[in-house]
Amino acid sequence: MSKSSLSLTYGQAFVAPDLHRHRSSMSVQIPPPEQMLSKGGCALISDSTWRNSIAKQAGDLSVRGFLADYYSTPEHWDIKTSATRVLRALNSWSHSQSGYIEGGSYICSLSAMIFHQHQAHLFHMGDTLVFRIRGAEFEQLTRDHVTDLGGYRYPSRALGLDGHVDIDYSSFSLKQGDLFLFMTQAVRGTLVPSEYLQLIRADVSDLDAACERLTEAANQRASERGYNANQFCFQLVRVDRLPEVESDHPPRRFHHLPVPPELEAGERIDGLDVIEVLSRTPRARIYRVRDPRRSGDMVMKAPSPELSPRNVYLEHFALQQWVVERINSPFVVKVVESARPRRHLYYLMAHVEGETLTEWLGRHPQASLKQRLEIARQLVKAVQALHRHEVLHQIIHPDNVMIDRHGNLQLIDFGACHKRESDGQSEAKELARQVGLNEHSAPEYALDTDVGRRSDQYSLASTIYWMLTGHLPYTTLPNHLRSHTDLERMTYRRAQLSNPEISQDLDDALHRSLDPLRALRFRRTSEFAYHLRPAPKREVESGRPPWREPANVWQAIATVLLLLLVLSWWLK
Repeated sequence: MSKSSLSLTYGQAFVAPDLHRHRSSMSVQIPPPEQMLSKGGCALISDSTWRNSIAKQAGDLSVRGFLADYYSTPEHWDIKTSATRVLRALNSWSHSQSGYIEGGSYICSLSAMIFHQHQAHLFHMGDTLVFRIRGAEFEQLTRDHVTDLGGYRYPSRALGLDGHVDIDYSSFSLKQGDLFLFMTQAVRGTLVPSEYLQLIRADVSDLDAACERLTEAANQRASERGYNANQFCFQLVRVDRLPEVESDHPPRRFHHLPVPPELEAGERIDGLDVIEVLSRTPRARIYRVRDPRRSGDMVMKAPSPELSPRNVYLEHFALQQWVVERINSPFVVKVVESARPRRHLYYLMAHVEGETLTEWLGRHPQASLKQRLEIARQLVKAVQALHRHEVLHQIIHPDNVMIDRHGNLQLIDFGACHKRESDGQSEAKELARQVGLNEHSAPEYALDTDVGRRSDQYSLASTIYWMLTGHLPYTTLPNHLRSHTDLERMTYRRAQLSNPEISQDLDDALHRSLDPLRALRFRRTSEFAYHLRPAPKREVESGRPPWREPANVWQAIATVLLLLLVLSWWLK
């Protein structure tokens, strides 16, 4: 770990004569430097009640589950968002599972502290205890969520207690030398603050030994007062070193590098041989390159040398690789990490042997509706993979979709991709405008309104509409709009008019996803995807005689009964 990184030390001790009945759990996780930079270190303590038959499982599950899920959250989520979403998911699962267990539950108190850069973030529910020791100060950072009834203390808030959980959240600055003490509620009332300070500082170089001293002293005090100490847990975490300078956002690790010069086939940059110039635009240069040390070609994307240093696209370029390299989907082109030191601003992607969707349809004009819908479903999965990581693509159109020789699709070009943040919508729109709007761009990009996932849904549906019909859904192009009144001139052209094979259900779904007003589109892309599924075969089409259809059978029976009734009246 570099000297500029956050450094933590910890120690632990507990009293548990019977490990099978132990109801508390604690853990500290210090991840590798890369994750330490983005997610920070984490310390937790959990405690269940002695009446719980699965108390140990409840405590262990809450701690292990939080650590596993927290470090799996997208790295562009902030600390509060990541931890809160994980805790709420854990709470929902614990609450739902508790109903299936007799004499026990997954209910437990939990305190989790995340140490990130110069800040600590504390998440708490229940009656576990967290203290901060700074100099001569011994300060409790948590408050008990309990209710006293008839002399007994019952939890009023805990993980798994209810379907919805309120989480106490606080954050504060760290100082070098800060000590944090985590312990279970059973310890309360044994030692006083001055005793904690004295026992810990007897030898602060060994935190495990300090926790052992606390355990022995608390255990002895409890014995003197006539009660056992089966659930005494202590955990100490010390801040040994803070980063010298608050780290900037991880994507800026290449932001300072110079833009590559114009390159031609046969030239070399950073040890990479340029094989072919694929594209030159006012904003970017795209080359096919090869590394002599590894097999297979790659695609290098670099900013245009002509861009001003203050250009929005150039300022965003360093973020593109960082955003997209976290998308793990067979339908999104892979970003490749360079095996060599990087001295210029660019990023590498896997080279896709294939053609764009525009070229593919030009070579396969007779492709069936089934083939086109299969490509459409792959494209939807690519967009959903980005959205699951809170990333907007913003420039979905046929030339950004590659089809390989096996008919598999990959979404490419991340020049306008942007993290979906509530305070970043204007930046996202400006970036999309810099890259350039097209006939598949949602109307809100041309107008001064909010953008979001449903904006990608519009571009997705417009591309699919074009793929199924060969036309655009509106004669008025969305990127040519000048005011909100122009939206009234956008009249949807039914897809069935151009392709009668398209079902009414699919046409209606396209119509809704292509609504000029963002709020009227499907709330989730998955709702649109549902209508792209293969249509079930009707039994009549499978060779079943019409008279075997259930509806026809009942109609025949009703007709016979009616004739018998009329005949009985006539015979009278």
